[in-house]
Amino acid sequence: MQLTITTSEAMEELGSKLADLMQLGDLVLLSGELGAGKTTLTRGLGEALGAEGTIQSPTFVLAREHRIAGGGKLVHVDAYRLSSAVELDDLDIDFAGSIVVVEWARDFLDGYAENYLSVEIDRTSDDEVREVILSAVGPRWEGVDLASLN
Repeated sequence: MQLTITTSEAMEELGSKLADLMQLGDLVLLSGELGAGKTTLTRGLGEALGAEGTIQSPTFVLAREHRIAGGGKLVHVDAYRLSSAVELDDLDIDFAGSIVVVEWARDFLDGYAENYLSVEIDRTSDDEVREVILSAVGPRWEGVDLASLN
């Protein structure tokens, strides 16, 4: 599914809509250049999930955990400085009890999990406009209506 996002508020709203589809154990892989809107999307997701604390880029700490309403956690990971999926494992994330969002998800995460939602964010020639491509992978996402995000 492809969406055109024209403002940072619309990117946060997309994150908020994604929250309606999320459940504990979900993995969301975000890719896009610096400033594409990865953290903005995650902020909208976190706010809709009732995440505690400020959702900000985890660049320097690699991962931030936020308790969410109803139990569980939102784990926000910056994989930019990771060199392999093994290093993601080293972060000791409770995947089953969390919704995990990984920024800078690169090819080394291919095959890391059977189920995940891939979100690719590309800037257009207009600095504000983003093209977002969502791809759901695995049996967890069968029958999930991504069109509801539009």
